[in-house]
Amino acid sequence: MQIIQSIEELRSIIREWRKEGLSVGLVPTMGYLHEGHKSLIVKAVSENDKVVVSDFVNPTQFGVNEDLSSYPRDIDRDAALCQEAGASLIFHPQAQEMYSKDHCTFVDMDSLTKGLCGKTRPTHFRGVCTVVSKLFHIVTPDRAYFGEKDAQQLAVIRRMARDLNFDITIVGCPIVREADGLAMSSRNTYLSGEERKAALILHKSLMLVEEMMKAGEQDAAVIEEAIVRSMKTEPLAEIDYVEIVDAETLEPAAKIDRPVLTATAVYIGSTRLIDNFSFQPQTF
Repeated sequence: MQIIQSIEELRSIIREWRKEGLSVGLVPTMGYLHEGHKSLIVKAVSENDKVVVSDFVNPTQFGVNEDLSSYPRDIDRDAALCQEAGASLIFHPQAQEMYSKDHCTFVDMDSLTKGLCGKTRPTHFRGVCTVVSKLFHIVTPDRAYFGEKDAQQLAVIRRMARDLNFDITIVGCPIVREADGLAMSSRNTYLSGEERKAALILHKSLMLVEEMMKAGEQDAAVIEEAIVRSMKTEPLAEIDYVEIVDAETLEPAAKIDRPVLTATAVYIGSTRLIDNFSFQPQTF
């Protein structure tokens, strides 16, 4: 399995694959891969002849005072996981390869990015859309794979692909959790032992959501209040947001009368973690 840093070298390889009539899958990541990423790669390998894993900590999606410099990186560890999962190659460019010194073009979105994570990270999704669109143009995949843990990101990418007419199938893959329920994330490595235990309040609170919705509670405000009460039982947890939104538009949902997404972002100490739960009423 190769590790490619050059855009032109990657394009040359993909041209050869296309001459052979091979299909190509793309798994975009920021590296420091875990079993959640591995599940995306395994899915991609099962559906494509060749699979490219991008391993790039994208600077344009980090805001001021966010953790760009400290974000965990380990390409050797990532390469071992990709090899085991069956990836064909890793695209591991440097920032200057992806963004020239006078780079001034970005991909932005007027909706879907205003709420949830977009409220406190106003430039984040501009960076996500820009780097993903660049990867789509460079790799020209048939399918691209994203985790459902980043539910807003997945919705944004699907809308961007539709609006900009990318001829790419966007595949969402289920959240992968630790044995105790914590959603896998590269940022989990920031947590101390005490914080790691405290972080379980996210999954615990979302299990409460599942119980309430399955029991027939339809008032979103009632459910959101219950989540907040649950979160506040953990002293180390500081809520960024708790919201129930329409699963497609990401607009706030007052009633559970359509497919909805319950999304949460919580600081455990200085580490910001996200998690979510999707629900579709039986009557929908």
